[in-house]
Amino acid sequence: MSNRALLAAEGHLVTAVGKAFLSDRVVMRGRDLHRDLGDMSWFALHLYGITGRDFTDNELKLLNYLWVSTSYPDPSIWPNNTAALAGSARATASLAMAAGLVTSEASLFGVKPLKKVLAFFLRAKQEQANGRLLADIVEDEIKTNGLVYGYGRPLVSIDERVPHTIAKVNELGFAEGECFKMSLAINDYLIKTRKIAMNIAALDGALGADFGFTPEQFHLYMNLIVYAGQPACYLDAISKPEGSFFPMRCSNIRYGGVPRRKW
Repeated sequence: MSNRALLAAEGHLVTAVGKAFLSDRVVMRGRDLHRDLGDMSWFALHLYGITGRDFTDNELKLLNYLWVSTSYPDPSIWPNNTAALAGSARATASLAMAAGLVTSEASLFGVKPLKKVLAFFLRAKQEQANGRLLADIVEDEIKTNGLVYGYGRPLVSIDERVPHTIAKVNELGFAEGECFKMSLAINDYLIKTRKIAMNIAALDGALGADFGFTPEQFHLYMNLIVYAGQPACYLDAISKPEGSFFPMRCSNIRYGGVPRRKW
């Protein structure tokens, strides 16, 4: 950043995002929070803050469903595990929830790959518009990255969320989305050529692309996708004796480091 840019920003903030005029009003993206946006659901307001857009009722229903369908109250699963462990250690609820969300920022699962999935569909859509075959696009992606994000799943090969989400897409009228249809075509191609099926990230990213999200906006929207499973796991952990979440006795640990020192 140049000194000129720093000097121009010194002592004031130029923003179109919003401003709280205390004792008067609060403006969010050019609209009065209490007068113009007060009837919005929190979810719709969250999306408005990210995108500056008003989504239709059916769009909100589908975007909400993507959150609901990934809200697993299972303390053995990544962010929930962290939240439950924090509860077992008697951390506060805020610390436990924040720690859980941090662990959803992995490279191969969680929120980061979702951003890459959406970016891939936007890129593939443009390449198809320029006349490239979808199979060639997919093969180039595999050659470059070793995989197509959104396809394949660790531990188990079938993603139980996929058929429910496809049904919801059809129910709400979004089955003709270009990237949604592309995601299904890629699924068919990869099953045929590599016996790899889509996971929910492929559908999430394709729908995000069809709904006009940028990768950064989609990352922010998806940031809370697993959150609703965490509070239940935290509460379950704090209802039990401190430190009793998946305890392990020392004799069950095989140590291969430096030998014990003699004093």
